[in-house]
Amino acid sequence: MKKILLVLALIISSITFAQNDAKAKTLLNEVSTKVKSYQNIAIDFKYVLDNASENIKQETRGDVIMHGDKYKLNILGVTRIFDGKKLYTISPEDEEVTISSDNDEDENTITPSKMLSFYENGFTYKMDIVQNVKGRKIQYVKLTPMDSNASMKYVLLGIDAETKHIYNLIEIGKNGTKTTLTVNSFKTNEPISKTLFTFDESKYNDYFINKLD
Repeated sequence: MKKILLVLALIISSITFAQNDAKAKTLLNEVSTKVKSYQNIAIDFKYVLDNASENIKQETRGDVIMHGDKYKLNILGVTRIFDGKKLYTISPEDEEVTISSDNDEDENTITPSKMLSFYENGFTYKMDIVQNVKGRKIQYVKLTPMDSNASMKYVLLGIDAETKHIYNLIEIGKNGTKTTLTVNSFKTNEPISKTLFTFDESKYNDYFINKLD
């Protein structure tokens, strides 16, 4: 789950960098400005994790709706709701709800609520290849971590040159793992229910409620 949240954070984060490729900086700033202009964002995505040497391949789909700090994420059969103060993780398989506070001090946990305000300054970057995907011009930016101890070798961020929306993100790990997150739909300023980010405990009377704090 944490791996998926990290990739999601990177894919639509507001990214700022310094002392790098000027064209890449301009493009990333355009993406950031576009994302910040929306009241809310709804994304449907495909997530693929592939490590041929370990014979591991995992594919799944998910969706997330964000409005300010609040979000509702569905992935791997689990729903996560953050109402701005508390995080509710609902697992139907375990019949359990875990309630916790959002921990901003944990830098390793990148949550959807940070996607629009997450500034990553630990990469060098440059323009990479351009691909034509079903008539769409996708410009890739290559991000390489400055930290030599980082688990990833590099990240390729695919940006639709016309809409300035993220098309996909490809992360290559030092252990040979390739993680790809592809945006199937990117909707903005949709009408959403006032109770979308509200947890109704009465709906989970048969669940074990695990309150961590």
